[in-house]
Amino acid sequence: MPVLVLSLAWLDSQGEVWQHLADTVLSRLLINTLILVVGVGVGVLLLGVGLAWLVTSVEFPGRRFFERALMLPFAMPAYVLAFVMLETFDYAGPVQTFLRDVWPSLFGASFSGFSGRQPWLVVLCLVLVFYPYVYLLARSAFIARNPIFLEQARVLGVSARMRFWRVTLPMARPAIVAGLVLALMETLADFGAVSVFNFETFTTAIYKSWYGLFNLGAAAQLASTLLVLVLLLMALERYGRGRARYVQSSSQALPRKVVSRFRGWALTALLSFILSLAFVWPVLRLLQWVWQQGLAGFDQHYFGLLSNTLALGIGAALLTVTLAWCLAHARQRYAGVVTAVAARIATLGYALPGSVLAVGILFSFIAVDHWVADWFSWPPILMGSWIGLLLAYLVRFIAVAFGPVEAAYAQLRPVLLEVTRTLNVTRWYVLRRLYLPLLAPGLSAAVLLVMIDVMKEMPATLLLRPFGADTLAVRIYAMTSEGLWEKAALPALTLVLVGLLPVMLLMRERPRKSSDAEDGLTHPPV
Repeated sequence: MPVLVLSLAWLDSQGEVWQHLADTVLSRLLINTLILVVGVGVGVLLLGVGLAWLVTSVEFPGRRFFERALMLPFAMPAYVLAFVMLETFDYAGPVQTFLRDVWPSLFGASFSGFSGRQPWLVVLCLVLVFYPYVYLLARSAFIARNPIFLEQARVLGVSARMRFWRVTLPMARPAIVAGLVLALMETLADFGAVSVFNFETFTTAIYKSWYGLFNLGAAAQLASTLLVLVLLLMALERYGRGRARYVQSSSQALPRKVVSRFRGWALTALLSFILSLAFVWPVLRLLQWVWQQGLAGFDQHYFGLLSNTLALGIGAALLTVTLAWCLAHARQRYAGVVTAVAARIATLGYALPGSVLAVGILFSFIAVDHWVADWFSWPPILMGSWIGLLLAYLVRFIAVAFGPVEAAYAQLRPVLLEVTRTLNVTRWYVLRRLYLPLLAPGLSAAVLLVMIDVMKEMPATLLLRPFGADTLAVRIYAMTSEGLWEKAALPALTLVLVGLLPVMLLMRERPRKSSDAEDGLTHPPV
C-alpha cells in the first residue's frame, strides 16, 4: 500500500516545487547521494572483506578477541557516531586543538583549521557503522570455504595472492554482495547522520518538504524517487548474480598463515585503531559527557523518553513477531507458490527507507480517515496516532523478525509433527506444548532484534510520532541539531547499551572452523 500510494503521488502536479528544487538543491542532492553510495560502497567492501579475511586466514596476537569484537559497531547508531565524530574533528574539537598546539613547533607555521562538516567525514562515519554487514557475511563465507579448490589451485602453480583473487573471493561473492546491498540500502535510508553534518540528501529533502514547505505531495514524489534508487540497487544485484550457484561448505579446517612477530603486532595495532575509532572512543566520549552532566540528565523528561522508547520497542516487537510467526507458520503448514510469494512480498519492507514508509503510510491513513469520516462521521482515528508509527515499524522490520522465526521452523523435525497427527489432541494444544517450546529461541531472538531496531529508528519516528510523544532517537536529533552534544550523550549512550544485547548474542556464537579447529569441534553450516 505505501508503494502504491507513492506511485499515485505523481498524479498531483508539483511543477513549481520541482522547479524550485532544480534551481536550488536538486543537483546537490543527486551529487551528495552519489558520493555517499560510492564512498560507503568502496569503504565497506575494503574494510569488511579485509577484516574478515584477516581474522579467518592470518594468525596474530588477539585474533580470537578481534574476530568477535569487530561486530561491536553493530550496536552504534549512525547518528550517534556522527555527532561524536563531528565534535572530535570540528574546529573546537580535541583533534584540531591538539594540532594548533603542536603544529607551530613541528612546521614553523600556525594551523588554520577546517570545518568538521566534510563529506569525507560523513562517508567515514557510515563506513565505520555499516562495515559489519559485509564483515559478518564475508567472515561466514571464508569460514565455510572448501580447501579442495585452494589445493587444486596451488597444485596448478597459482600464487597465494592470485588464489585469493581467483578462488577465495569469487566463492564468497554472494555473501559479500548481500552485505554490500544491505549497507547501501541503510546508507540511502540514513537521515540522522547526514542531518548532523548538514549533508543534504533525499532523506533530508523529504523531511524539509514535509516540515519546512508543508508540502506532502512534494515529499511523496521525493520519497518515490528515493524508492526507485533502492529498487534499482536491488535489481542490479539480482542481475549481477544471474543464475550462478555457489556451494562450498566443508568441515575441513584451513590452516591460518603465521606471520612474523612484527607484522602480527602491526595487525593488532591496526585492528585496535579501527575498533577504537568505530566503538571505543565514541563510548568513552559519551561516558565523559554523561559524567559531566551528573544527575541533571536523569530527570523526569529523560524517564519519559525512556518509557516511550521502551513502550514503542516492546509493542512493535510483539506485534511484528506475532505476524511474522503467523506468516512463517502458514508457509510451513501450507507450503506452495501462494504462501511463498506472499512471504516474499510481505518481507520487502526492509528495503524501504523509514522516510519513504512514513510518507506512504501517511497518505494511506489520510485516505482511510476520509473514508471513515464520510461513512460514519467519525473524527480521524489514524492520523497523529501510535497506530501509524506501529504500522511503519511493522512494514519495515517484519523481515527482521521473519528470518529467525523461519530458521526456527526449519529446525523442527518432521517426525514430531507427524506424530502429533496421530494423537487425539487439538491444534491449540499442539501449538502450546510443541511449537512454542521448540520455537522459543527463534521467537525471543526475533523480539530482541526488532525491539532494538525500532528503538534506533529515527526517520519514521520523526515524521509519524504523535504530537509531544518523543523518544530517545528524537531527543538525540533535537539536541544535535542545536549543537548540544553533552545533552544528547545520555540518550545516545542508552541506545548504544541497549543495542549491545543482540551484538552480544552474535559474539557468543562460536565460528564453525576458524576458532574451534584446534579443539576438534565441528558445527553445522552457517
